[in-house]
Order: sequence, then structure tokens, then C-alpha cells
Amino acid sequence: MGSIESYESAKGKRYVVRYRTPERRQGAKRGFQTKRDAELYLASIETSKARGEYIDASAARTTINSLGVEWLANQTHLKPSSLRPLEIAWRLQVQPRWGNVAVGDVRHSDVQAWVTSLTAGRSATTVLRAYGVLAGILDVAVRDRRVPNNVARGARLPRKVARAHRYLSHQQVHDLARSSGKHEALILVLAYTGLRWGEVTALRVRDVDLKRRRIVVSENAVEVGRETIVGTPKSHKRRSVAFPSFLADALTSVVADKQPNDLLFPGRLGEHLKRATRGERTWFKAALASAEIEPMTVHDLRHTAASLAVSAGANVKAVQRMLGHASAAMTLDVYADLFDDDLDAVADALDLAVGRALRDAVVARSARAVKP
Repeated sequence: MGSIESYESAKGKRYVVRYRTPERRQGAKRGFQTKRDAELYLASIETSKARGEYIDASAARTTINSLGVEWLANQTHLKPSSLRPLEIAWRLQVQPRWGNVAVGDVRHSDVQAWVTSLTAGRSATTVLRAYGVLAGILDVAVRDRRVPNNVARGARLPRKVARAHRYLSHQQVHDLARSSGKHEALILVLAYTGLRWGEVTALRVRDVDLKRRRIVVSENAVEVGRETIVGTPKSHKRRSVAFPSFLADALTSVVADKQPNDLLFPGRLGEHLKRATRGERTWFKAALASAEIEPMTVHDLRHTAASLAVSAGANVKAVQRMLGHASAAMTLDVYADLFDDDLDAVADALDLAVGRALRDAVVARSARAVKP
């Protein structure tokens, strides 16, 4: 139990409450005008300790900046490509506004005002990422018992509006490939296998089996700033993707005169092909213009691969395995629009089933009616 002592101050008699924290450290709070107030405070301290809800007032004075640096350093489970956007959000949006604020001084209304101001001038993706960093830091503060709850949670956030998928036809894909010059085979592989850009630029000659018509995806080359970092695919799982026979000729030309460890689609100096550099971006834009195709991204070729596979009769499980999605449910969420024909087929099947059931019921009633 704690204790209460009186002392004289410039404003008269006051009381100080002394107590021990759950960690057995000495704690004290001064300035109570009446002994009753001091007793109530001491009782609240003992009750919070018994419930495991005790919050050390000094711990709440830790700044967001102190916890934020530690929080970022602990995101070791993230790939570099996922960590970098969080570091940017911390440096540009979170730290300037909240860095010098104590975790105990963060108010929900202030967080909401900050989110609203960000929304006025930035994309929903940027706002959600910045908010996620702040909320993640405060989650740690709660678990460390620096604050009783995360006041950032429950803020009204902007909604991300998904960009409509672009799908090319077979003719458009081949027109684009022909317009891409030395990158013709690369375009065809992207459009007919659904590989991500980082996966296709990480491919090596040894990953292509021309006889079995398989491409093994085991690495992913991601641009992080000016550096290319090679790691596992997005799902962390190695997968084998089949490619159509007509691609074998194009790939045969690509692997000619190359060693097994050589990159399949290297840059001009043999390095990993970069998408973000001006030169590499220009060839794709020029090819689109030459093929008279409206502006699109390289990633739209992945969407095209899904579309062409579904139109050829592939079911959702096959598309999931081709794209390397974590589950068929994820594939349906992303490409629900491609399976509209399946929904029509289900409706037609239900229509036939209902008609058959009703006819059988009529026949059964008639049979019962003629019985003596």
C-alpha cells in the first residue's frame, strides 16, 4: 500500500501520495488540496494495479519520435519494397506533425484533423499509409502501458478507389509486342504468364524449361530507390508457370548464347532491367503509341494475362496458381469481373433445376390423384 503525507506550500497545506509501481519503483504525486482527494487518487492507483491497468505517468511523456524510430527499426518482417513507403510516410507526414508530441498528449480530435488536412491534398493511399504508421506506433505505446488506449483508432479515413483494370485482346498484345522491338518476348511473357515485373526481370536462363513449357519463379527483383534488391516472390513461395507453345520460339531466341545463370531479360549493361528509369519507361510508352493502344501500365499486362486465361476456359484455381495469389478468394476479389459468365452459368443451372423440380412435383401430384 502507499502512503499520504502533508506538507506546507506557498499556497497552504497540501498532500503528497507515495506509492510503488508494479515494477516496484517509487512513485509520487503532489499538490492535493485535501486529504480526501489524495486518498481517492491512491485508491485509483491500487485499483489499476490490481486490474493490470496501471499506467505510469512518466512513461506517457515519451515522444512519438522516440517510439517511431524504434517502431520502424522493428519492421524487419517486411520486404524492403514494403518498408520504404513506410519510411517515407514517417519522414514526410508523421514525424513533422507528431514527432515532438508525447504519446500521452495525442488526442483523437487532433488525429482526425490531421487526417482531414492530409486528405485535402494527398491521395487516399498516402493518407492511409501515414495514418497506419501513427496508429501502429500508438499500438506499441498501448502494449508498453504508456497510454491506456490508442486514440488514433476509429478515425474517419478516405476510401481508396480501385483503378479499373485494363485488358488487352490477343491481337493488341501481339501488336504491342511487335512494336516493342528487342522487348517483344518480354511483352509476350508478361501478357501470357501473368508474372509481375519484378519476377520477370529476376528470371535467369536456368528458370526456363523449353521442353516442358514451364517457367520457375523463385526470385523477385524490386527497385528500392536507386537500388535493385533481389528476394523471394511476393507470396514468398516458389511456383511453376506454364506458357503456351508459341512462346517457345521467342524464348529459344532469348536464351541463345546465354549461360544458365545469365538474366533472361537484362538491361543494356547486363544488370536487372529497370522500370523506373526514363529510358526503360520510354520504350514501353513508344510501343503503346506505335501499336495505337491507349496509355497503360506494365502491370496491366498481368491483368491481361488473367483475362486471357479466363476467356480460354481457366477456372479460378488455375488463375490463382498462375498469378501466385495467396488464395483463390484473393483472385476472385481482384478479378471478380472476369467470372461474370460463370455467374450466368450458375443462374442458368438454377433455372433448369427449379423447372425440373416443379415439373417433378406436378407429375407426383398427378400420380397421387389417379390412385384409387
